[in-house]
Amino acid sequence: MSFDDFQKMSFRNLDCEIFYWHKKGNTDKYLILLHGAGCDHFIFEKQIDALSNYNIIAWDARGHGLSKLDKNKKFSFKDMHNDCLKLLEIHKIEKAVFIGQSMGGNLAQEIAYYNPGFIEKLVLIDCTKNTQKLSSADKFTLKISRFLFMMYPWKTLVRQSADACGNTEYTKNYVRKCFERMEKNNFIDIMMSLLLCLHEDNEYKFKNPVLLLCGEDDKSGNIKKIMISWPQNDPHCTLRMIKGAGHSSNQDNPEEVNKNILMFLNE
Repeated sequence: MSFDDFQKMSFRNLDCEIFYWHKKGNTDKYLILLHGAGCDHFIFEKQIDALSNYNIIAWDARGHGLSKLDKNKKFSFKDMHNDCLKLLEIHKIEKAVFIGQSMGGNLAQEIAYYNPGFIEKLVLIDCTKNTQKLSSADKFTLKISRFLFMMYPWKTLVRQSADACGNTEYTKNYVRKCFERMEKNNFIDIMMSLLLCLHEDNEYKFKNPVLLLCGEDDKSGNIKKIMISWPQNDPHCTLRMIKGAGHSSNQDNPEEVNKNILMFLNE
């Protein structure tokens, strides 16, 4: 199965045309696939066949893929959150399993935090924890990150980002092609907007089952460190480390990722 077997659809929200791909399955359960920053729905290309029994929606988030921002419009994480709620409204989805990679996992967490009624289960792939307590060093790095991004030559930033996302050439080539289709300023706006989803709340616990998937070789920020410690503070979380995989573990090792997702869905 490929995304060619899906129905390509779109809706307009907050000055952006959002494109998404929809497929009906053999159950009434919906899976919402949310990709990482700079990427598009094809990041889940190696998952959709394994998940074909379910109703699936995979989108290009605003400012990504086909979902181009209107002229002079900047990416906003808050607007993306609103887009997702609008999509659920359009399809009258009351509950769903949200599967998010990196930025998509941050968005899934925000929905669980502010709109928990929509959540049946969560699958968070290679993403940091929205409610974590940041160290002074982390806060300083975030504070100067826009300056650091601006100083990097765009081609260098694209190449290093692609290399950091995966171990396989398949993953690296995919990420590089996605980033090459973006403008540098748009990419930086996206990365900086992600900071808005970080809000310290030491007491917060998920209300539903959560599967955490992390590549053993994920070297992106503090993600691996945070994901390893996550289940120690939240009994709803189960962690599975993915062998031979980097930051985009669902692309580097789709067989192991798909096996874990299916087991989680069937529990």
